[in-house]
Amino acid sequence: MARSHYDILRRPVITEKSTQLREDANTVVFEVDPKATKPEIKGAVEKIFSVKVKDVRTVIVRGKQARVGRFVGRRKNWKKAYVTLHEGEHIELFEGV
Repeated sequence: MARSHYDILRRPVITEKSTQLREDANTVVFEVDPKATKPEIKGAVEKIFSVKVKDVRTVIVRGKQARVGRFVGRRKNWKKAYVTLHEGEHIELFEGV
């Protein structure tokens, strides 16, 4: 079964580091499907946001150990994609920002 573009991109990652990257290097950070490939991520971003993507870098973020009372477990691993856009392109994640 084919995944839609909205299944590949899960959510934007909004942190101090990702905000600084967006301002300085024209790079947007997304949480993506762990099985998504770089070409799939590039196609999804270009289709959803109507921009030209220059580069895609991915990172597997390892889940941390989590504790609830006396029970110890682990959070799930997840995949993060750094998407660099061409000059002049931008994605507005929030209106008016």
